[in-house]
Order: sequence, then C-alpha cells, then structure tokens
Amino acid sequence: MPDPRIQIAAALLAIFALGPAHAMTSTQQQPTSASSARAMIPKQQAAVRPVKPAQHRLVIQVNQNDPAVMNLALNNATNVLEYYRKKGEEADVEIVAFGPGLHMLRKDTTPVAERIHAMKDLAFPNKVRFAACGVTREGMEKKEGKPLELLPEASMVPSGVVRMMELQEKGWSYVRP
Repeated sequence: MPDPRIQIAAALLAIFALGPAHAMTSTQQQPTSASSARAMIPKQQAAVRPVKPAQHRLVIQVNQNDPAVMNLALNNATNVLEYYRKKGEEADVEIVAFGPGLHMLRKDTTPVAERIHAMKDLAFPNKVRFAACGVTREGMEKKEGKPLELLPEASMVPSGVVRMMELQEKGWSYVRP
C-alpha cells in the first residue's frame, strides 16, 4: 500500500498546481488509510451566488492646464453617467486633477467652475467626484507664496497619481482625455 504522506503530497500538489477548479473532489480521491488526508483536500462546492447589477466606475485624469482637455474630461464623465442612467444602471466617475491640471479645480484659475458645479450638485449628485492632488497643491502654494483655494466641489487627496492607481487596483476603468 502506498505511503499516505505521498498521497497527501500529490493531492496538495494537484490543488496548488492546477487550482481548486481542477482539484479532486471527495468522490474522486484515492482511498487511503489516513482519514486526515481527506480532511486536508478541500471539496468543490457548486455554490450559486446571485448576480449583482453591474457597477461601472471610471477615473479620468486631468494633468494639463488646457480648457479643451478639462471640457473633454467633463464631456466624457457626462456621457458615461448619462449612458448608464438611460440603461438603468449605476455608474460613478472620479476626475483626478494633478500637475498643471490642478488649475481645473482652483477657484482662482478654473475655466470650468460652472460646469463642475452643475454636474456635481445638479445633474449627477453623488455620482461624480473631483479629486485635487495634495502634492501639486503644496508645490503651487510654495511657488506662489500663498495658500490656494479649491472649488467647494473638490476634495483633497494626498497624491493624484496614487489616487488613480488605488482606484485602478480596485477595478476602476481609466481614461485620459
């Protein structure tokens, strides 16, 4: 009779090498005298999970001080939110401004303040967010020698690039207009 330790090692190797979808089920396991060997091999479960409605999430980068780029980012956000609204599906959009693109969210330099206000408070409440890069803000304040005031719709994040990276790691789609 084969050594039970070899059977256990072979079963574990199959689980790790092929993944749980290819692992032997309890009915496929080779008979063994070691009852603990069966306990170590996970059984396949055919659990059916309910399907959740699609959650669409988009992060849009703005890193240029260009009104055309800013308006394009706002157009992209509007198009996505309206598209999914018409389909009866949920969508969230976050526009992240950093580098020269921070001017989009600066109260004193933004060319798109009215559009941002209309989107955030009227057209898509709780569906669109505007994130301002703290690293960029700090650099601009140092260079200009004064504190910068952001639009009330903007929220500060420590780093715009890190924010985009973290959202993408959580499954958000990414667009750079």
